Amino acid sequence: QVQLVESGGALVQAGGSLRLSCVASGLTFSTYGMAWFRQAPGKEREFVAGIRWNGARTYYGDSVKGRFTISRDNAKNTVYLQMNSLKPEDTAVYFCAADSSGYLNSWKAPDMDYWGQGTQVTVSS
Repeated sequence: QVQLVESGGALVQAGGSLRLSCVASGLTFSTYGMAWFRQAPGKEREFVAGIRWNGARTYYGDSVKGRFTISRDNAKNTVYLQMNSLKPEDTAVYFCAADSSGYLNSWKAPDMDYWGQGTQVTVSS
């Protein structure tokens, strides 16, 4: 049974930082592309960042470029999202997702194979 478990969400002031973690089990983590999405109330799920199976390439949504960094540790079956210079508009539930192709050729939510349950990030102004 595949499980993706996110953690690290919190309430933080604007300008602050957070690091999210997602621990995977039940899959061969080192072969999967991993991504972070977010969803704010009343909005569609949005691609935030992605990383290929070997970490060779990373991808970012336009709204987070230069502020967020995705990384992975295949020895720990974990993907991270370092979020700096947080803004109130970053407030959302953040989800970890896994892509069995490994290459994240698609950044669309329906193309992800597995999802975590989400972790809440709230940025106060």
